[in-house]
Amino acid sequence: MSFVQNVQKVLKQNIREYGMYIALFVIMAIFAFTTNGVFINSRNISNLFNQTGYIAVLAVGMTLVIVIRHIDLSIGFLAGFLGAVAAIALVFWKLPVWVVIPMVLVMGAIAGLITAFPVAHLKIPSFVASLAGWLIYRGALLLVTAGTGTIIVPDAAFNAIGNGYIPDFPDLGFLPGIHKLTLLLGVIAVVFFVFSEINSRKKKQAYNFEVLPLEIFIIKLTFIAILIGLITWVLAGYNGISWTVVIVLVVVAIYHFVTTQMVLGRHIYAIGGNPEAAELSGINVKKMIYVVFGSMGMLSALSGILFTSRLQSATTTAGTLFELDAIAAAYVGGVSAAGGVGKVTGSIIGALVMMSLTNGMNLMGIDISLQYIVRGAVLAAAVIFDVTTRNRSK
Repeated sequence: MSFVQNVQKVLKQNIREYGMYIALFVIMAIFAFTTNGVFINSRNISNLFNQTGYIAVLAVGMTLVIVIRHIDLSIGFLAGFLGAVAAIALVFWKLPVWVVIPMVLVMGAIAGLITAFPVAHLKIPSFVASLAGWLIYRGALLLVTAGTGTIIVPDAAFNAIGNGYIPDFPDLGFLPGIHKLTLLLGVIAVVFFVFSEINSRKKKQAYNFEVLPLEIFIIKLTFIAILIGLITWVLAGYNGISWTVVIVLVVVAIYHFVTTQMVLGRHIYAIGGNPEAAELSGINVKKMIYVVFGSMGMLSALSGILFTSRLQSATTTAGTLFELDAIAAAYVGGVSAAGGVGKVTGSIIGALVMMSLTNGMNLMGIDISLQYIVRGAVLAAAVIFDVTTRNRSK
C-alpha cells in the first residue's frame, strides 16, 4: 500500500477515536483566529484547563455509566450539595481539610450506591432513579444553604485545590518567567509516552496483532509529542500546571488503568456489550452496577470539591447543568449511546471540546442563547456521528 492509502485505511478504521481530536483542533484553530490569538495565550489556556476540571472528572464517571447502558442525572446537584457540605464542614464545623475531603468523597460514594440500589435490585430505569436524586439533592443544596446563602471558604489549603499551581524550582536566571518544573514534567511525559507506545507496538507484533504502518506510527508519535510539548510550553508561560490539572490527570490515569488493564474494566465493557450474555458468563451485573454508580458518586463529590474550591465559596446554584455538560462531554468523547464503547481518555477530550466552545464564544462576546444552540448542535452531531459509524460497521 502507498502512504496515502495507509492513511485513508487508518482514518477509516479509527474514525471514532480520531474524530474528536480533529474536532478539538479545528475548534481551537477557529477561536485562535477569531480572537486574534487571545484564546491560545498562556493565561487563557491555563484558565480553560481549570474550568474543564470539575466537568472532566464527572465525564470520566459518566462514560462508565453510559458504557453499561445507564444514565445518572443526579450528579450535578449531588456535586453542588457535597461542595456545600465541604464548605460547611470547613467554615462552621472547623474541620481540617485532610478530614473534610475524604469525608465528602465517602459521602459521594454512598450517594452513588443509594442511586444504584433501585437500578440494580428493583430494575427501575436509571433515568427515573437518578431524576429522583436530582430533585432530592437540589432540595438538599437549598436546605443547607438556606440560612447562610453563599458560604465563603477562607481556607487557603482548600482553595489552592482549584486555584493553586505546583511549585517551581528556585529562579537561577535560567528561562526567566517560565515555570521550569512544568517544562521538566512535559519532557518526562513525552519520553514516557514514546517509550510506552514503542513497547506496546512490540508486544502487539509479538502476538501478530495488527499495528499501524511504521511511517504512520512515527507521524503519530511525532505529532502527539509536539502537542504535549506545545501545551507544556504554553502552561509554563503562565503559572505552570495547576493542582486541578494534576488531580484530573491522576483520575484519568487510574480509570484508564482500571478499564484497560484490570478484570473489572473488562467486566464493565462486557455488560455494556450484552448484559444478558455477561450474566450468563458469570459476571455479577448487579455488583458492577453498584461499582460504577458508587464510583460516579465519588467523582461527583470530587467535582463539587473542585468547583467550590475554584469559586472559594459554595452557592445555592452550584451544580446546575453539570450533569448535562458531563453527558455531552462523554458523547462527544466517543462513548456510544448503545453502550459497550467509550474510553475515559476520550471523555477528557470531549470535556475540552465543550469547555473550549464556551470559553471561545465568551471571548468573542457571543450571546448566551446562541452558545446553548451551538453546544446543542455539537452534541447532536456527536450522537449522529456515533449512530452513523455503528451502522456502517454492521
